Amino acid sequence: MNEQYEPLQPKLYVVPTPVGNLEDITLRALRILKSVSLVLAEDTRTSAVLFKHYDIHTPLSAFHKFNEHKTAESYARKILAGEAVALVSDAGTPSISDPGYLLVHQCIEMGVEVECLPGATAFVPALVDSGLPAHSFCFEGFLPVKKGRQTKLNSLVDEKRTMIFYESPHRLQKTLADFIAVFGENRAASVSREISKKFEQTIRGSLSEIVEFFNENPPKGEFVIVISGVDDHAEQDDAQDEKADETILPKSKNKYKNIDADALPKHESKYRNKNKF
Repeated sequence: MNEQYEPLQPKLYVVPTPVGNLEDITLRALRILKSVSLVLAEDTRTSAVLFKHYDIHTPLSAFHKFNEHKTAESYARKILAGEAVALVSDAGTPSISDPGYLLVHQCIEMGVEVECLPGATAFVPALVDSGLPAHSFCFEGFLPVKKGRQTKLNSLVDEKRTMIFYESPHRLQKTLADFIAVFGENRAASVSREISKKFEQTIRGSLSEIVEFFNENPPKGEFVIVISGVDDHAEQDDAQDEKADETILPKSKNKYKNIDADALPKHESKYRNKNKF
């Protein structure tokens, strides 16, 4: 039996659930899940494991990407009629690369109050653990598999903020190869897998070093990829170096003007393009 709590106000409660370790859930989240009249779950089988662990007996109803368009309005009407309803995904916070946005939007459109609890999400620990700048970042989630993929990647070429992506194990190596093609093999990055689980791991280094690691260690689990943005200071330094080179070697006398940088002898390495990739 669920414990007895004060009745909840009729609203949609968006409840984050653990991304791995079942202990990563708040006391408030447990209270809400035990107190609402219905919990909408991305996969009722997955949520049933969490419910059994915490002795939660609230009814579950499936709410996922295949039925959310058809059911969002009816669930919003249930709340308008006086029910308190919670929304959970398989792991993390609903709407973050998971179903939830449509229901939240529908509720707001119909005047239903929405309350989102703070809690677990995979990209925050991965960002902090990466060691890359975290004061400004953009979360891109999963890249398009086919249509629009290259357009999205091209739009990020000059992104100065740290970038965060989700990826599955069977597409990880292709995605890393795409990143190298767009950002260059020397771009600093990290890849975290199995956040908060027993085999949690973070690989840090250049994109080429990370690719080499996964060539030797087949990817398993779910991944968060964090990539550094364009370095303003590095760009400024390169511009100053190029200006200095032109001062020393005027264009009319610059014997390296039309020579492939890779063909230069080692002692002339200062004239190589520092942003080759």
